[in-house]
Amino acid sequence: MLTRNQIYEAVICDYTSQGQGIAKIEGCAVFIPNALLGERVRIRIDKAQKTWATGKIVELLERSEHRVNRECPVAKLCGGCDFWHMDYEEECRLKSERVRQALNRIGGETLERIPILSAPSCYGYRNKAQYPVSSRKGKAFAGFFRAGTHSVVENERCLILPPEMDQVKDIVIGHMNYYRISAYDEAAHKGLVRHIYVRRGAVSGQVLVCLAVNGRSLPHSEELIKSLQKVSGFTSLVLSVNTKRGNTILGDEEIVLHGPGYIEDTLCGLTFRLSPRSFYQVNHHQAQRLYAAAIERAQITKSDTVLDLYCGVGTITLAMAGAAGKVIGVEVVAQAVADARENAKRNGIENVEFFCGDAGAAALELERQGVRADVAVVDPPRKGLNADTIEALARMSPRRIVYVSCDPATLARDVALLKERGYHLLNATAADLFPRCAHVESIVCFERH
Repeated sequence: MLTRNQIYEAVICDYTSQGQGIAKIEGCAVFIPNALLGERVRIRIDKAQKTWATGKIVELLERSEHRVNRECPVAKLCGGCDFWHMDYEEECRLKSERVRQALNRIGGETLERIPILSAPSCYGYRNKAQYPVSSRKGKAFAGFFRAGTHSVVENERCLILPPEMDQVKDIVIGHMNYYRISAYDEAAHKGLVRHIYVRRGAVSGQVLVCLAVNGRSLPHSEELIKSLQKVSGFTSLVLSVNTKRGNTILGDEEIVLHGPGYIEDTLCGLTFRLSPRSFYQVNHHQAQRLYAAAIERAQITKSDTVLDLYCGVGTITLAMAGAAGKVIGVEVVAQAVADARENAKRNGIENVEFFCGDAGAAALELERQGVRADVAVVDPPRKGLNADTIEALARMSPRRIVYVSCDPATLARDVALLKERGYHLLNATAADLFPRCAHVESIVCFERH
């Protein structure tokens, strides 16, 4: 067992799923943040268990050719980004390898490599930001959580966000401090403003501001609206009423203070309405490539009925409608379903239906109704598919299933389960929708034996 506070020399031999370096010392796996593959380092152990430990670099003895100077001044503190210390080439290699290893180790595949759709830019790509609000010495400030904590790291300019989002953040914080509006204290369950949520249309340029508040009103809201009109594209201001304890960002009730309460944007040649709770991929350019790849793999024909589970505001659903006979979208968030139906109307698409409900329960109900999907597309949250969804898909027996995933481990688990039910993996591709962050998307395609 390694000794805490002892300094050891080691070579970084691998990465964790979150991009931390791994070294093997005396048979123990040591996890080291900000370390790159192949580097020789001296580390100080800060936590030691029998089979694993964590440590920090105290001296870099041999530097990787992929190490770069961090452009973000708070990158080592902020929990938002993970990879400002490495070049983008190494980041993409790491993400592709993470998907490959998960599919092989958990999914039972023997893939030699996984191609990745790398992003054209690492800057300003996110179309949504959720800033937690805190206070220090009576003054409100906002930023992002330190990794693994609810301690807010203040950041003047986030490089992966459009500048309009930071401008909104600064205006809201300035308004709070000028009018002495309190920041929410999670431990005491007191204070008003919890989060500043900003959504911006990558094509439309429209900006939606949503404040998550521990109450039902915002002091001097008219003055805030006037200040926000300085932001290019400002369209709506919404209060999300969240008076519950816990760390959920948005509440169940919304109060529109200005504008329609939503924005519009264009994706895959279609126009979409986006409300605060609507799921929409945060990287517009990469989302178009991701969806185009998913639709290509689905190989839809005009005689096909397509089932789209976890459809959000209907982005993939509507994009597939032109090639299909009928598309059925299922989504558990009622507001997203309302947006999806409105999006179908505004785009003049009539061969789609949307159901509000849990994906597994809805798939079972559709199966009971005798609905047979020729092709299924699933885009679940990180927890992956539940047992009901997998069983319903197996009984519907679509000839192809296209799975869009945001978590390689749960994807690989579901790959193994679908293989047990008569499907085999045709192809797999990684897609980087989150440059500088540890998350990675994947698209895999199954065909029935």
